[in-house]
Amino acid sequence: MSEQDVQADDTTSAQDETSSEATTSERTAVPATVKRLEEEGEIAADYLEELLDIADLDGDIDLSIDHGRAAVEIVNEGGSDRELRRLVGKDGEVLDALQELTRLAVQARTGERSRLMLDIAGHRRGRRAELTAVAEEAITKVKAGAETVSLEPMNPFERKVVHDAVAAAGLASDSEGVEPNRYVVITKR
Repeated sequence: MSEQDVQADDTTSAQDETSSEATTSERTAVPATVKRLEEEGEIAADYLEELLDIADLDGDIDLSIDHGRAAVEIVNEGGSDRELRRLVGKDGEVLDALQELTRLAVQARTGERSRLMLDIAGHRRGRRAELTAVAEEAITKVKAGAETVSLEPMNPFERKVVHDAVAAAGLASDSEGVEPNRYVVITKR
């Protein structure tokens, strides 16, 4: 075997090891991410259970992972959502505040910023459906020839839903303005 053959074998072997390490680290990264998100959900659930006890409200907590985020939902199994809706507030303002407090509780325990999503009594799920319909209507206008379509001011969750629908339709969108009056503008690419 020539010196070049030995060097080539060493290079191939090193590439195989690197490739193997990357594959191993990729395999462990996914479960580590899932584990971290599950931990975020558990911490959030503990925090919210205490809140429900203090407020003397009944509710069950469902945990999941949705679009790479911990998703926590407070539901009222078999009962009325009327009392839980107090935790949603007008236009979801109380829900947004509770989500931020819950994120801070998670951050205090983990030392890392959390992007978890909180839903109460299906408010965000229902709002997502409404916003998707609004986005579809605006998408239709742009595809029919409108240069741009500007929507009403929305919170970050609502804008994200619209941006996702616009991207899925192959159009472009951008957020403009300053909170709390930030809004989505939809255009052709």
